[in-house]
Amino acid sequence: MKILIADDDPLNRRVVYAALAPDGHEIVQADDGEAAWQALQAPEAPSLAVLDWLMPHKTGLELCRLARAGLSAAPYLILLTSKREHADIVTALNAGADDYIVKPFDAAELRARVGVGLRIVTLQQALAARVGELELALANIKQLRGLLPVCAWCRRVRNDADYWQQIEVYITEHSDAQISHGICPDCALNVEQGGL
Repeated sequence: MKILIADDDPLNRRVVYAALAPDGHEIVQADDGEAAWQALQAPEAPSLAVLDWLMPHKTGLELCRLARAGLSAAPYLILLTSKREHADIVTALNAGADDYIVKPFDAAELRARVGVGLRIVTLQQALAARVGELELALANIKQLRGLLPVCAWCRRVRNDADYWQQIEVYITEHSDAQISHGICPDCALNVEQGGL
């Protein structure tokens, strides 16, 4: 999984990187909120982000709000900050953070929380794929496909149960089409000329 580490302090970024790199994640780094926001909007955006609260240009809190409001697939967001008041935690979670870790942090705890986030991201991706499959299946349910056996004389259609039925009934049952009857100009001319 691709993980974003966003912190304006290079030492903090190195410490977080050192904690997560051994697990084999692809890690990208941003040194301010604007660079982090650009990374989150990229075509191959990270699935999880570890954000510092206090950064120039955009704070971690602002990034959480922007991600929830403006990204179709928002990543799992962990706010990693020195702010430790109960009100700060509530504010962060209400802004869209998925998790909250206070600095200084324990590396094993950070890895464990990232693991939780990655499990949730994996489940969300699997669910999104299933929803896509279901939407495609629903779109195809009421469509006529394949070879349609029609009697050359009476114009009846052989259905899946091997019964012959009027073409209008068959089309109505197998599509969202509604059949109306009329007379085409050629047939109307034949009727006038006594041909039908």
